[in-house]
Amino acid sequence: MPAINLLFIYATGSLFFCITISLIFSNTIQIDHQLLSAMAAAIPETFYISHGSPTLSIDESLPARHFLKSFQHKCFSTKPKAILIISGHWETSEPAVNAVSGPSGTIYDFYGFPDQMYRLKYPAPGSPDLANRVKELLLKSGFETVHVDKKRGLDHGAWVPLMLMYPEADIPVVQLSVQTNKDGAHHYRMGRALRTLKDDGVLIVGSGAATHNLRKMNRDGSNRVEKWAQDFDSWIKEALAEGRYEDVNRYEEMAPNAKMAHPWPDHFYPLHVAMGAAGENTTGELIHHSWTHGTLSYASYRFADKAK
Repeated sequence: MPAINLLFIYATGSLFFCITISLIFSNTIQIDHQLLSAMAAAIPETFYISHGSPTLSIDESLPARHFLKSFQHKCFSTKPKAILIISGHWETSEPAVNAVSGPSGTIYDFYGFPDQMYRLKYPAPGSPDLANRVKELLLKSGFETVHVDKKRGLDHGAWVPLMLMYPEADIPVVQLSVQTNKDGAHHYRMGRALRTLKDDGVLIVGSGAATHNLRKMNRDGSNRVEKWAQDFDSWIKEALAEGRYEDVNRYEEMAPNAKMAHPWPDHFYPLHVAMGAAGENTTGELIHHSWTHGTLSYASYRFADKAK
């Protein structure tokens, strides 16, 4: 047999062998990736965190600061694959999600605070893949328009609590906006549309304030909690503990002093998203409670199955 034919047969056989090995290896990697994904998946809870004042980032006297610093130890020890956070400080007329490639910028959306607060950084990586998944799920669920912002970083409603909860800043973070031109039910539906993200190991966190009327804060150093704030705060606690989500969706007509507690709904709507993302047969458990200025509640909740 001519040498050239032997060379051709050898080369063809070697190529076939390499392709076969490559396919086997590729399939193995894909299967391993799927197994690892499944192992990292299934986060059953969602959370609503009251972040209160931006001074939460530096003020050691605030009980809520110590609660958030102990979050991994006391509330949720599993490290999530990614975090979707809904902050009351990003308002848009239609749903929007940020999709930063690389470290997230730190937005200082507060004024007149101590200089050291403007030197704090939380360079958590963004996740365009998760952002696109959020957009896909919302569109699939009937939301007509979802915007993707490739430049926006994290506002203080996101980075301040996350800096305390996950100080390493090594978990990808995506932020979702609220629509103050809509109602609680709209945000609840947003949460329901996104609930399957939990199966992929995504921790869903709403960040706002259980009561948020800055004009009514007591600035005289008094620790006395105002009755209107206490009544609203207690109503929310009971409604969530009993799973009365429809009442919470209609809180403006159902809850006492709703307009006093939330003259503007931006800090309350993140709760509705977390509540909707929790899924069916769940309740809201109070996991932290403290007050500042007699009107600002730091009540925070875990949404989980009723059996837990």
